[in-house]
Amino acid sequence: MSRQTIHSDNAPCAIGTYSQAVQIDKTVYLSGQIPLNPTTMSVVSGGIEAEIRQVFTNLAAVTHAAGGNLNDLVKLNVYLTNLGDFPQVNNVMAEFFQQPYPARAAVGVAALPLGVAVEMDGIMVLP
Repeated sequence: MSRQTIHSDNAPCAIGTYSQAVQIDKTVYLSGQIPLNPTTMSVVSGGIEAEIRQVFTNLAAVTHAAGGNLNDLVKLNVYLTNLGDFPQVNNVMAEFFQQPYPARAAVGVAALPLGVAVEMDGIMVLP
């Protein structure tokens, strides 16, 4: 079993004691991404769709650093402070993914880091 950490300068640096992703053999476990601009490390403005779009952009940067892309995700977990925002997740997700889509869960949570409305993590298997 080979284990390595994955890092992308095009995604926000970790704001705690974790790696952006960890790869074991061909499986990559992506840590949760929130809608931080990786350059300024500030939360993006523009509402829930802008936040969702930034989260997918951040996840894409980490998948690329691991040698894959978003379509290599096999599992996506979405955490929302308002489950009423779930239709926007579907709308924005369609901009980033092609079929077959990953398995997915949506979880309503009371709060997320820095007061954001959405966080996502996932599992990717490299070809």
